[in-house]
Amino acid sequence: MNKKVTEDLKIVVKNGHDFKLKQFRTSYNAGYLNDKLIKASLESYKEEIAKLQDKLFAQGKHTILLVLQAIDASGKDSCIKHVLSGINPQGCHVTAFKQPTQEELNHDFLWRTYKALPAKGMIGVFNRSYYEEVLVAKVHPEFILNQKMPHINAIGDIDSKFWKNRYRAINEMERHLVKNGTIIIKLFLNMSKDEQKIRFLERTNDPTKNWKFNLGDLKERKLWDAYQTVYEEMIQSTSTKHAPWHIIPADNQWVSRVVVGDILLETLQNLNLAYPVLNKAELAIIEQGKAELKAETLKKSK
Repeated sequence: MNKKVTEDLKIVVKNGHDFKLKQFRTSYNAGYLNDKLIKASLESYKEEIAKLQDKLFAQGKHTILLVLQAIDASGKDSCIKHVLSGINPQGCHVTAFKQPTQEELNHDFLWRTYKALPAKGMIGVFNRSYYEEVLVAKVHPEFILNQKMPHINAIGDIDSKFWKNRYRAINEMERHLVKNGTIIIKLFLNMSKDEQKIRFLERTNDPTKNWKFNLGDLKERKLWDAYQTVYEEMIQSTSTKHAPWHIIPADNQWVSRVVVGDILLETLQNLNLAYPVLNKAELAIIEQGKAELKAETLKKSK
């Protein structure tokens, strides 16, 4: 893919104070309309990502955390599938955050995140994330009542200060992770309402996609404007220099995939990854092992 095209599509928000979601296009190919060529470019990205991921795993110093947020049917699952399908599964872990369990509700809202954080050398993917606690929970504040929080006894108790505290907790957690070697890549797949309708209809018409259709998604679709507002507020409040949001046009799924692939590849390249270099003592052990193996081979041949 033409690098200039990809750069045009990589929109990074490092300071969200003046962010307005409506200013960003959901469908923007920068004149690059051939899906076949986009697919070929994604394959080349995947090859490079796989090579660097192997070094990331071997070096064991850095952690990559991909956080995907978007409205229903925006292509989060398929993006993960197509971008990460070429890497070693041992070095990658995907967590899909669903409705909180009772155990999770009995802890603070970030608790289930801690359990799923990737280890050193790993690429972790959050399909939805702790951000649901300032998205779905903000559109449906009644969900907060299930968390049995002190001083929150009714929806009226959930004020603007409550949400500011949640944003602050998220920012502080991300700052802590970054200071300890985690690179956080936050991806918002920006899809239009018209495109969502097309994808929902595909799920009703295609037998292989029927299983994806859920009437509950249509109920949430009726709240489209409310979701657009909370996404905008989320990006305004949690876009930071150390953990910015990437705004990705998502009406064309192949375009969004190749942009995510490019962002991940560039992140890995910037780490200057390399296989560990052994010291003299470690090299001596290698030579000892080699000698023992050769001697074993000679004994068998006799």
